[in-house]
Amino acid sequence: MAIPFLMLSCAPKEEEQEFTGATNEVRLMTLNPGHFHAALVQMNMIEQVDPTVHIFAPAGPDLDLHIERIEGFNTRNDNPTNWQTDIYSGPDYLERMLRDQPGNVMITAGNNRLKTEYIKETIDHSINVLSDKPMAIDQEGWELLVSAFESANENDVLLYDIMTERYEVTSAIQRILAQNPDLFGEFIEGSSDEPAIEKESVHYLFKTVAGSTLRRPPWYFDVEQQGEGIVDVTTHLVDLSMWGMFPDEQIEYSSDIEMLNASRWATEVSREQFENITGEPEFPDYLQDQLVDGILPLYSNGEMEYLLRGHYIKITVEWGYQAPPGGDDTHFSVFRGTKSDLLIRQGEDQDYQSVLYIEPSESTIDELRPAFESAIANLEQDYPGISYHETDSGWELDIPDEFYLGHEAHFGKVAEAYFEYLVEGELPDWEVPNMITKYYITTRARELAMD
Repeated sequence: MAIPFLMLSCAPKEEEQEFTGATNEVRLMTLNPGHFHAALVQMNMIEQVDPTVHIFAPAGPDLDLHIERIEGFNTRNDNPTNWQTDIYSGPDYLERMLRDQPGNVMITAGNNRLKTEYIKETIDHSINVLSDKPMAIDQEGWELLVSAFESANENDVLLYDIMTERYEVTSAIQRILAQNPDLFGEFIEGSSDEPAIEKESVHYLFKTVAGSTLRRPPWYFDVEQQGEGIVDVTTHLVDLSMWGMFPDEQIEYSSDIEMLNASRWATEVSREQFENITGEPEFPDYLQDQLVDGILPLYSNGEMEYLLRGHYIKITVEWGYQAPPGGDDTHFSVFRGTKSDLLIRQGEDQDYQSVLYIEPSESTIDELRPAFESAIANLEQDYPGISYHETDSGWELDIPDEFYLGHEAHFGKVAEAYFEYLVEGELPDWEVPNMITKYYITTRARELAMD
């Protein structure tokens, strides 16, 4: 089924409304969708969301790819969607959206250099915003983002970023177990060599998403537009660290965070690899002055260390060109406690599926066994069918496949939670200060890495 669309949107400005959870009351406006995450919000129909989505974007390949992805959802054999698309593609797309306001929630996922300004302008016009990460890629962007949150409070609208990894099952259970004093104890303060929390994420530029080769836009390879790796995927890792160590608590950047050090390094991208990923045969003009002997040094890798209320945190992100045969993106995470460590491994030994391990640190397996079995019994209430087997180092959880939703499905979960917040009329009181702190950490790490 092809996507019906109009090239000119003339809908009247949306009247101020109170969200109730009613069918079709959320009307989406997608602004300049340059990243595939913009489409994943629409991977499945949501009853609260009107099936007509209004797109405001410049004409070009980014818009074409977005429409192609939505049409793919509409025409798939398994559970096809029924999205209708109303497109305005004039050069004044932002002004037109702000003037007409045919929707009440703006979705943005694309050029990160433009994104923070999009967010601020939209919030200033009293429109709710659900944004892909990162919402800021440098110090100037962070300051503008802080102003956007202030404006959101004044205009009584909600600004929220899409933290999909909170819905990854091993991360969710790791967080639960870290609050179990009988099994985990409490977080160690740690050191640079042995942090209280250590997270590492490995990604690949050339990959398959939603069953087809992911086509990235050429500007994705310009760190001035996309942002460096140290401010991108690290957003998730920083978020999971605060969310896991101090659940539902406000973290203040000015008093709870001390940045220690950061570094960055490049992944080399050849012209042939660039073409495989973007479909473009040559590097664009804006990348020419970055080339070294015809190779693009892409600063997609970074590492940072900081203190979170006195606890050492270490975050690392790396990007390669393509995963090895049978491989995929990986995530490693360890929470170090006074009684046990909680580890997520997702490598070849785990068939690239995240697996959670509980390994005694100071205690023995026998000493922790009663606490562990009690924790499993509690987990069964929310994760029926969960089991485990003993290893030489502790225990490995066996989580039923049904709880592994997959990265793409997590976007719908975030959207559903956000729409519930719209009904409630507010975000949890810790979300806004923690978003501000999260982007302070990532943008400050970038500054440290470049010193």
